[in-house]
Amino acid sequence: MWVRRAAIRSVPPYAKVTSTTLEHVEEALAGDEDDSEERLEEAFARFERTQPALSSRVAAALARPAGETALALGYFLSLAIWLAFDELFAARLSEVSEQDLEATAQSLEFDEELRQDAPDEAVETDDVVAMEQPDILSFVREHIDVALEGNAEGATVEEIDRIYRLVLLEVIALSYAVRPPDRYPASKVEWSA
Repeated sequence: MWVRRAAIRSVPPYAKVTSTTLEHVEEALAGDEDDSEERLEEAFARFERTQPALSSRVAAALARPAGETALALGYFLSLAIWLAFDELFAARLSEVSEQDLEATAQSLEFDEELRQDAPDEAVETDDVVAMEQPDILSFVREHIDVALEGNAEGATVEEIDRIYRLVLLEVIALSYAVRPPDRYPASKVEWSA
């Protein structure tokens, strides 16, 4: 068993998002261009209804001045991630409160501080998140790479980094919001909410 030093709680096995779910969400979002825009608007309205604190945080972050590439990437990734959690966990996905977001943001910041204070630490905070939700982080990194390669002049590293940090917060906050399935053995719950 690998023991790691981190300020980020483990994500329980029942809260892991699969690559199959992410592929399905991506296909649904990418459909016919006319239908796609309408589907995106409907999905974002549902996101705002079911996750008001989280959607508000996403909207505020994306309201800051940014290039078109960073803005499109931010909306796509934040919506795709929420849709994957919503599709996979449906009724077991709790609402993320503002307090939950703050606690998660603080744990991410504290984890970064731990790593800065340990010069021999080879693992970054986003690597820890990738260990907890590997399929999601692979999906996110792939889309960030495509955005940077396809529009290297139109997106700044600072804008993309801001989107990446927002997405990391969303991934961890939603992971912690997944309740265990019925009859899940209490001894298997690795953390308490």
